[in-house]
Amino acid sequence: MEENNFYQQVYELARMIPQGRITSYGAIAKALGRPGAARIVGYAMGQAGKADPPVPAHRVLNHKGELTAKEAFGKGNRMQELLEKEGLTIKNNKIVNFNRFFWNPLEELD
Repeated sequence: MEENNFYQQVYELARMIPQGRITSYGAIAKALGRPGAARIVGYAMGQAGKADPPVPAHRVLNHKGELTAKEAFGKGNRMQELLEKEGLTIKNNKIVNFNRFFWNPLEELD
């Protein structure tokens, strides 16, 4: 039950990420008071397709800005397409200028 509650907190925070911005699993974990739970945030993002209202899981990446979870979006390059539609550039499965577009919930939600 605790994991379900944490997933819901992850989803609520992920829904706050502005269009055209990205964050990391670790940043979400830290913002929720669980700095060692980046992997659990990743598991939550893997289940985000079932969440209602929808979660913009494509905006949550690893700490290097790599699209490591793109297979969770089905066949093709759906994750990359969604990010590019929001104005981000991806090269070699990585966000170009990752730090410029990084959304840190601890700073942004103060």
